[in-house]
Order: sequence, then structure tokens, then C-alpha cells
Amino acid sequence: MANDGVPMVDLKAQYASLQEEIDAAVLRVVRSALFIGGPDCRAFEEEFAAYCGVAHAVGVANGTDALSVALRALGVGPGDDVVTVANTFFATGEAVMLNGARPVFVDVEEETFNLDPARLEKAITPRTKVIVPVHLYGHPADMDKVLEVARRHGIPVLEDAAQAHGARIGARRAGSFGIAACFSFYPGKNLGAYGDAGIVVTGDQELATRIRQIANHGAGKTKYDNVVVGTNSRLDSLQAAVLRVKLKRLDAWNEARRKQAAAYSEALAALPGVVLPRERPGMTSAWHLYSIRVRDPRALAEHLERRGIATSLHYTRPLHLQPALAGLGGKPGDLPVSERLCNEVVQIPLYPELRPEQMERVVEAVRTLG
Repeated sequence: MANDGVPMVDLKAQYASLQEEIDAAVLRVVRSALFIGGPDCRAFEEEFAAYCGVAHAVGVANGTDALSVALRALGVGPGDDVVTVANTFFATGEAVMLNGARPVFVDVEEETFNLDPARLEKAITPRTKVIVPVHLYGHPADMDKVLEVARRHGIPVLEDAAQAHGARIGARRAGSFGIAACFSFYPGKNLGAYGDAGIVVTGDQELATRIRQIANHGAGKTKYDNVVVGTNSRLDSLQAAVLRVKLKRLDAWNEARRKQAAAYSEALAALPGVVLPRERPGMTSAWHLYSIRVRDPRALAEHLERRGIATSLHYTRPLHLQPALAGLGGKPGDLPVSERLCNEVVQIPLYPELRPEQMERVVEAVRTLG
């Protein structure tokens, strides 16, 4: 892409706007030599839990570990089913498989791309241990209806909020509805670290204790008192320090994304063969990605790339059709909505540092596709 192109995300521009604070935060950690589990980790956990409106947060190494460790803490293991969706990043299903359980996929709503509560009941069996809705692209799943079904069956709900930092249903943040929620701080997220990082939030103190224990080698009261076989998945202090600086800007950044999404939707309205994303009434998307549905997303992506505009294609193959999960027996036609969406979606640039003239360039390029 040319130097004057439009990237999908501009982390250099973001850093430039925060450089003094970021540099000071990193230097503080380096001078302290407290790189694992230091005061910045504890402070960020408290601050992010408060932001989400829950009592506890446990920092981990990445978003995949957040899901895997949380599922294990909820007792998921061999012989169990975990109900989730297929039009998501592989980590959602991978975390289930890493615990020896089986992902069971439910089709999604056309409007939101999220788990369809009307289809949820039929997927539940005596083997179902946990339900994992995904707040895809930053738009919240219909948690009220998901929880209604889950409560009838006595099944806990674990939110995959990896793309939904700051999203809301009414006044409540995504991450505050289920027994727990998992977030990723991959650098390109709305709240991104300078490397891999993740967190699990929960209102359940006992669950938080189990999650922290599993993520820290199963340690008990002391470092060498290992009461379960856990794993090594800890948030490091450098990432926590960076995230503390960024968390203070998250709401403002999300509002900028929201305004940009509205501008895109106004400028691209009524284009033939194009379906634009919308927020469901009563819900506030974090607008992690702006996804356009078209008949040929690769053609649009190539059209924009030729004009120096980056795009992304999330997710071109649903999980039930991934080769790694072929043993589950999934086949084309099992999840028609998910499969259709995976074949129709392309994302265009959306981030707080995106300049108006760059947005105009993107809009013009989309409009000129033949």
C-alpha cells in the first residue's frame, strides 16, 4: 500500500497522541523492575473491573487464554458441550476444544451477526455446560433473551467480549451480564495493548479466585503450593501500564468511532447491493469494525486496495467448516445465515484517528465500484 494510503488502523498515530504518557508509564515499570504481577497489573484489573461494572478482573496473557481459563474455571471438560457461534475468530471454538469439550454451533441473526436466541433452545442438551455468545464486531448480543433461555436450563453464560470494549445494552456495559466475560487487548482492538494481553471479568469472587489460580500454575497460598494443574497465563506489567493510559480515553475513542460509523452510513446509504451495519435499538455498539455486506466482498476489497485503502475480510470460513474442526461433522448448509454472512462481509477503515479526508476517500472508492 502506498505511504499515503488509508490503513485499517493507525497505531502510530494513536501513539503520537499519547506518547508522553505512554513513555512515562513504560519507564515507570522498567525502573521498578516489577514486570509480572506488579502494582500496574493490580491497578488495571481494578480499573477495568470498575469500568465494566463488575467486582473482579483477572489479567491474563491474551484473549484466547481468557476464554480457555474461564471455561476451565467453570468446570468445562471432556464430555461437555459449549454452545456458541461459528461466524467468529477461531479462538472461540479453540478454547472449548483445548478444554477437551465440544463446541456446538448455533446460527445467528442477520441484523446483528450475533447468536440467535430463537435457535438457542434447540442446541441445549444434558451435556451443555456453558453458553458463549460473541459480541461480534462490537455489537452486543441479545443478552436478555440469551440469559432467559440459560436460566431456564440452569446454564451459566460466558460472554466473549473480545471486540466489545465499552459496548452497552441500556446503561450496562458488555461484560456485566454473564457469570463472566472475556476480553482481548490485541493491539488493534478498541482498547489495545502493545502486544498480547487479555482479561476475565466477573462478579463472582469464588470464580475470580479459581481463574487467577488456574492462570498462575494452579498456585495456592504460596508460589510453590500448587493445588491444581494450571497454566502460565499472566498479564505483564508493561502491558498493564499501557492499557491504564488508554483506558482513560476509551469512551471518547468509542464515541469517535460511533460518529464515523454514522457518517459512513449516511454517505453510503441506498447504494445498490450494499447492506450497511446498524445498531439495534437500546444497544450501543463499540464499533470495533464497520462491516459492509456485498455480493462479492473480495472484488470490493481489491477495488479499494488498488486505491491505497486497506480492508479486511472477517471471517471467510465459519468454524463448523474449518479443517481443524472437521471431526465435529459440520457440513455446508448447517448454519445458512452464518455461512452467508461469512461470504458477504468486508470491513473498511474505522478508528478514532481516521481523518475526514481519509473517510471521504474511502466513501468515494466504495461508490465507484462498478
